[in-house]
Amino acid sequence: MSSLGRLRWRRLRVRGPSMAPTLRDGDIVLLRLRTEPRPGDVVLVRWPSRPNQLSVKRAVCRVEGGWHVTGDHAAASTDSRRLGPAEVLGVLRWRLVPRPGRIR
Repeated sequence: MSSLGRLRWRRLRVRGPSMAPTLRDGDIVLLRLRTEPRPGDVVLVRWPSRPNQLSVKRAVCRVEGGWHVTGDHAAASTDSRRLGPAEVLGVLRWRLVPRPGRIR
């Protein structure tokens, strides 16, 4: 988590198609760090098997070892179906660019 800093809110740019149509490559979002997710939330995760990779996925349910998460675009997503449980680092709350609004 130290690479994300001490602030509770961070901006980040989404990369890749795995969360389309909810989020698209290049969207800029507002992330709330150290927030307990609820099923259905869009979250930033880290994979135990890939500790240097951060991913944006949808929280499905808490499981032993973390959270089961999936991409909204299943055909373009590498997620818990392949990598197992993920560690949730924060919850994405708002899209800032290009269409400002709450992330559902």
